Amino acid sequence: MCPVRSRGCAIVAALFCALFCGAAIAQAYPNKSIRMIVAFPAGGPSDILGRALGQKLSEHLGENVVPDNRAGAGGNLGLAMAAKSPPDGYTMVLSSPTIAISPSLYARLDYDAARDLAPIARLASIQNVLIVHPSVPAKTLRQFIALARAHPGKLNYGSGGAGTTNHLANELLVSLEKINLVHVPYKGSSLAMLSLIGGEVDEVIVAVAPALPQIRSGKVRPLAVLSENRVPTLPDVPTSKEAGVDNFVVPIWYGMFAPAATPREIIVRLNQEITRALAAPDLRERLAASGIDPWPSTPEELANLVRGETARYASIIERAGLRAD
Repeated sequence: MCPVRSRGCAIVAALFCALFCGAAIAQAYPNKSIRMIVAFPAGGPSDILGRALGQKLSEHLGENVVPDNRAGAGGNLGLAMAAKSPPDGYTMVLSSPTIAISPSLYARLDYDAARDLAPIARLASIQNVLIVHPSVPAKTLRQFIALARAHPGKLNYGSGGAGTTNHLANELLVSLEKINLVHVPYKGSSLAMLSLIGGEVDEVIVAVAPALPQIRSGKVRPLAVLSENRVPTLPDVPTSKEAGVDNFVVPIWYGMFAPAATPREIIVRLNQEITRALAAPDLRERLAASGIDPWPSTPEELANLVRGETARYASIIERAGLRAD
């Protein structure tokens, strides 16, 4: 037989085998429970999203998808656990922007997000709103900025802790507008908002859903939502761009990741099922009640989001001189 023809046959056979084996893997998967690591404590938006999504995925996949809360190290404990898990499709991790923030904030991590974790799908986003105590003499975001510029170091803001999204959002505002605000960290954004209500801090950036009752009761004043578009539950509150500050869009987003060597066929299957789940009217309604907006994507779109956000947060962290170690 001709050697060239033999090599050609071998190549065709190898390609056929790869396609057949890939299809077999996808068809047989899953055949046992899947662990979904949630990198934050029970009760928060990550947990609400993870449990709601896990229930719907269990229905679609025919196997239980079990949320496993692994809080610690600012969300990095759960990410490290997932990175070190077998890449067989039976472990995935739900992450917030922690995966993009931590590489610049920590000198040492037990995982490398780009090397050790594979994007599956973007999941959802939560919009933030900048709120002030009613005693602050600013009715608009530009007035607040002018007040801060006229009295450098006199206004302060609360956050959920160093390196959290609401901390870095304020640092972005400081950088964009060249103002001086004093950071007051708390152990969670809910505590920061309680301190705002009590008049202990002047301003907080927080998710819209928990802020909504305080806004409606007049205990806090909203100046802008940090989103591309206005939020339906706050139709009279301008976006940051409408309020006069460009490039001040800071949502909290969530994505699902798997150990890096997880077979592509399984990544595709999980992406399809997550997209399908997030389109379900009952799940969308359940998430909307907690201020969570479904935002599905391809694995590649999630990878692009993480790269872009990693670069953006690295710049904010460097300018602010932050370090969490």
